[in-house]
Amino acid sequence: MLRPFVAYLRVYEPLSAFGDPPDEQLVQAVESAKLTRARAGEREHLLWLRSQISIPPRLLPAERIDGSPSPSTKTDVLVLDPADVPTASGTEVGPGPLVCPLELRVRSAAALAGFLGEAHPALRTAVLDAAGVSADTVRARANAALRDLHGTTMHVLSTTWTVPLPWFSIVEPDERRLVLGSGMDDPKRELSWRVAMRDALTRIAEAEELVHDALGDTGPTRILAETNRWLANFHPASAVELDYGGLVQLIEDPILESDTSADEVHAMLDALRGGAVEDIAELFQTLRDYWGDIAAKERFN
Repeated sequence: MLRPFVAYLRVYEPLSAFGDPPDEQLVQAVESAKLTRARAGEREHLLWLRSQISIPPRLLPAERIDGSPSPSTKTDVLVLDPADVPTASGTEVGPGPLVCPLELRVRSAAALAGFLGEAHPALRTAVLDAAGVSADTVRARANAALRDLHGTTMHVLSTTWTVPLPWFSIVEPDERRLVLGSGMDDPKRELSWRVAMRDALTRIAEAEELVHDALGDTGPTRILAETNRWLANFHPASAVELDYGGLVQLIEDPILESDTSADEVHAMLDALRGGAVEDIAELFQTLRDYWGDIAAKERFN
């Protein structure tokens, strides 16, 4: 089964961050650790499909017909061992286990609320009419789902068909995790990085300052600032994971092995530090061509 063509930025918090004591269902799910990173995208896809083929269709995935959350909202979690997170000297992660809830229902509710506020009125009307619901009903259901969020924000950011370049400022290029597997459709196929929260915050704050000083309040600066604020919501001993997710199904082995996106983003930041702004254009063009070729595949799907 193909994974969704989605990349992820995830935060894994210590179990203690989820309550004292944490919910027993969550504890049991963490102890069993049935959901793997490789299967997370498939799980999200399955929950969405179930919501659409149900009679009547569910407004949001991972919820019952009455709009209440299904039990899976407490048990769909990814679990990470702190030993698998590279750290800089003096940086601590954990104690373990580290937990990242999928929170698909809440993430979908946030996306739905954003759609209501940002979509063209004609498109919004067409979607609501097709679903047979009013904007007020959708807004109320989405807000109810958002109130079920544990903590102040979601543990997962996701993007389709590409990876936002500012995300690479968080990671150390040499610490990537590359698993080619038996082919492009192998569920174990992976390209990802893991980093301690303190290291991630230090790196992204420096990147935000460099980019803002050189380029002002541009798109990359805003993404860095928004990501920095998002990361600051979590436990300081958390871990952050940048995962190409299902995008690895679009990239052949030699190209995936030679992927230097993180290196080139850090080279751009080095150029800003050294005042060599003229070097940035060539690096950015290389990245734009690489990710543009991947994103272009969307037109054929």
